[in-house]
Amino acid sequence: MTAGGADATSGHLPVLYAQVLDGLRVHGDGRYLDGTFGRGGHAGGVLERLGPDGRLLVMDKDPDAIAVAEHRFGDDARVSIRRGSFADLASWDAAAVAPLDGILFDLGVSSPQLDVAERGFSFGKDGPLDMRMDPDAGERAADWIARASEAEIADVLWTYGEERMSRRIARAIVARRAEAPFLRTADLAAVIAANVPRKHKPGQKETHPATRSFQAIRIHVNRELADLETGLDAALDALRTGGRLAVISFHSLEDRIVKRFIAGHAKAPAGNRRLPEAAPFVPRLRIVADAARADEAELRANPRARSAVLRVAEKLAPGGAA
Repeated sequence: MTAGGADATSGHLPVLYAQVLDGLRVHGDGRYLDGTFGRGGHAGGVLERLGPDGRLLVMDKDPDAIAVAEHRFGDDARVSIRRGSFADLASWDAAAVAPLDGILFDLGVSSPQLDVAERGFSFGKDGPLDMRMDPDAGERAADWIARASEAEIADVLWTYGEERMSRRIARAIVARRAEAPFLRTADLAAVIAANVPRKHKPGQKETHPATRSFQAIRIHVNRELADLETGLDAALDALRTGGRLAVISFHSLEDRIVKRFIAGHAKAPAGNRRLPEAAPFVPRLRIVADAARADEAELRANPRARSAVLRVAEKLAPGGAA
């Protein structure tokens, strides 16, 4: 690792590197989980702070990420590696996992996934229309687009991409697929772009018209939001008292789920005189960092950090004590 957390072999810059490590409060003999290994930027930072008795567990459902983990850390006795989604954290051998001193989820698609055209995530690089984070499981984006109804496509684009032209795009997709199936990212991006009016303001970087739609399809194909909700519940159970949960999100849908989850376990709900008196609220979390973002220096070095939001919470003892 180089200064700022960049991996010397790949040049990958993990977002909010220092804030994550500070938030996790890594200590030498602790046990930590990186639930989204990616290229190991954050994991490498945790290992630098661990002593010989510390332990790091890493997960990722992307086989390329697991290959990097095995190459970089496979010989380190402190590291355990597992291919899978953090949504399946509860199924990992309890003796190997809990209780943990810190858990990190770095959500969304990783930079290497975007940069490799063959993975099918990018509208800017033509490749097979796949979008699966685990290429050995689930349904390809091409297969979903081939079978989904116009109403379902429009609903996904609106719900997960907040795309205002969702119905128009869905109509165009269904009409075009009757002539030929969508098999390539560039083909789908071109049809979407032709049905999204461009509103470029001078001096502002223009956003590709397929951005929201590709995000929506990717989230749907990978069940990202459902997995996030399951993973957050599992993480809270796996943490020891005083353990930290750190989550980096990159769009409002993810961040909303994380914010509500933490607040729901940290703050008593507002009372309602029309409802029966609720049982006393016992918090399970304490908010440590609320909506931390990259500073200007990081944004200059890594523009992809612009939309990143970090939230950190600490698990409380039973009964709500710190």
